[in-house]
Amino acid sequence: MKPNFSVDRAPKRSDEPIWWGLFGAGGTWFAMITPITILVLGVLVPLGVINADALSYERVVDFATSIIGALFIIATLALPMWHAMHRVHHGMHDLKFHTGIVGKVACYAFAGLISALAVIFIFML
Repeated sequence: MKPNFSVDRAPKRSDEPIWWGLFGAGGTWFAMITPITILVLGVLVPLGVINADALSYERVVDFATSIIGALFIIATLALPMWHAMHRVHHGMHDLKFHTGIVGKVACYAFAGLISALAVIFIFML
C-alpha cells in the first residue's frame, strides 16, 4: 500500500519570512559588527591605542554623511532593533502572553519607528 502524500497547491501566505530575515540580519550584525564597534570606540580610543583626533567632530560628520557611513549608522541602530523586537514578540508567546496581532504590530511598529528615526537622524546631519 502506498502512503497518501498530498501537496497543498494553495498554501496560506505568511509574512514570517520578512520578520525572520530582519531577525537574522539583526542578530548577525549585533554578533559580528557591534563588538568591533564597542572595542574601537569604547576601549581602544579611551586607552589611547587609537588617536582621539581620528574621531574629531569634523571627521565623524564626514563619515556619517558619506553613503557608507550613513548605511553603517542606520544598520547599527535598526537591524539589532528588528532582532530584539522579533525576540520580544516570540518571547511573549513562549511566556504564554498571547497578544495576537496587537503584540505583533506593536513590536514591529516600534522597530520600524527606530529604523525611521535612524534614517531621519542621518538625513538631518
